[in-house]
Amino acid sequence: MSALRRKFGDDYQVVTTSSSGSGFHQQQAAAAAPRRKRQRFVDKNGRCNVQHGNLGSETSRYLSDLFTTLVDLKWRWNLFIFILTYTVAWLFMASMWWLIAYMRGDLNKAHDDNYTPCVANVYNFPSAFLFFIETEATIGYGYRYITDKCPEGIILFLFQSILGSIVDAFLIGCMFIKMSQPKKRAETLMFSEHAVISMRDGKLTLMFRVGNLRNSHMVSAQIRCKLLKSRQTPEGEFLPLDQLELDVGFSTGADQLFLVSPLTICHVIDAKSPFYDLSQRSMQTEQFEIVVILEGIVETTGMTCQARTSYTEDEVLWGHRFFPVISLEEGFFKVDYSQFHATFEVPTAPYSVKEQEEMLLISSPLIGPAVSNSKERNNSVDCLDGLDDISTKIPSKLQKMTGREDFPKKLLRMSSTTSEKAYSIGDLPMKLQRISSVPGNSEEKLVSKTTKMMSDPMSQSVADLPPKLQKLSGGGARMEGKLPPKLRKMNSDRFT
Repeated sequence: MSALRRKFGDDYQVVTTSSSGSGFHQQQAAAAAPRRKRQRFVDKNGRCNVQHGNLGSETSRYLSDLFTTLVDLKWRWNLFIFILTYTVAWLFMASMWWLIAYMRGDLNKAHDDNYTPCVANVYNFPSAFLFFIETEATIGYGYRYITDKCPEGIILFLFQSILGSIVDAFLIGCMFIKMSQPKKRAETLMFSEHAVISMRDGKLTLMFRVGNLRNSHMVSAQIRCKLLKSRQTPEGEFLPLDQLELDVGFSTGADQLFLVSPLTICHVIDAKSPFYDLSQRSMQTEQFEIVVILEGIVETTGMTCQARTSYTEDEVLWGHRFFPVISLEEGFFKVDYSQFHATFEVPTAPYSVKEQEEMLLISSPLIGPAVSNSKERNNSVDCLDGLDDISTKIPSKLQKMTGREDFPKKLLRMSSTTSEKAYSIGDLPMKLQRISSVPGNSEEKLVSKTTKMMSDPMSQSVADLPPKLQKLSGGGARMEGKLPPKLRKMNSDRFT
């Protein structure tokens, strides 16, 4: 793991020794040493800096897919193989025709007019080579030709035609695929030299710019971003090139591009982003690489094209924004590619999104939600349900006489809200409790208001009674005095 950290760690290595003094001087010297050039995983032109070594017996796998292997070779090797294959094939077939003429004795009797050779006018190896070229290229000058007295020549002629077709199809097809590869189409797809981080739509955003220099479109253009960063797992495993996905609009469809004019690709830095805790200060010590992959179909050829680039941590500018490059002219839009890579500074907080959210929580007033006791709330609901049952048992005439069927329910609701307020005030900080405990908000006033509300409906209900019933209700004591002695005794016994 230490070797991997030396290879994929910082640009300079801090060395410690057993002697504390010498180790301190070595640390100072290493820190003061100039930073070496950053080793990239993907170059700015899209080439990947990866070499495969120590394959051993796995090299035979390349021969199993010989056509792809030839296409992947560089142009100089393709031309060398192309010329070498045709030269060897031509020499081999010319040797076969010369061998037939030699075995039949045609070389010694070539000038005899009474002798019919296998191939007319073939005297030596150069004449046999010329006959093969004329036959293979279907030139047919007419001076050298095969006769019907040579069956072996006819068989060799058939073999030559089949072998020539196979070699032509293989090599010419390989060269055609090599030439029609859309790699050069990626040369006209531009990426900005730097990526920037600034605010957009109220969110901290990582941005870079892409452009298409040709008038022909990229059909179904799609962009993806990968973050390459070394990290260590909680189990102690060191991952030198861990790949993380950067969302550039996959959920919203913003990664599907209509690449007619330069576009700014945005990655919103939020809690799901790998840059959630990235700040301007931490960028000076972080090491990462953002790999951008742009894919699309070339409109003219219909082949898939891929363009790549990358941005290291020193190519990401904090607090910058791109210059606009599109202007409206008479009848068209003009793109100024001289400002394609230009940026300018904008006010941007140097803190990460995580730090900004923490500071926002600290600075905002802490007002907790009203929390009530669940048991008490359930009890109040049960009481309301019980009152509903009782009210249904009361005769309808008495319900109409009172005129306030829902009065007990309202009273209990008021009492339940006051209990909820009491619990919520108890959960508040001390300062807010002092503010809420004002002398004008005492419980005595609440009780007095409640008793007043209870007395008002009763008086209103008596006032709503008919005159006869009002006299009866108001003169209850007088009526009791006018009753006979037996009825008064029965009444007193009933209440006692």
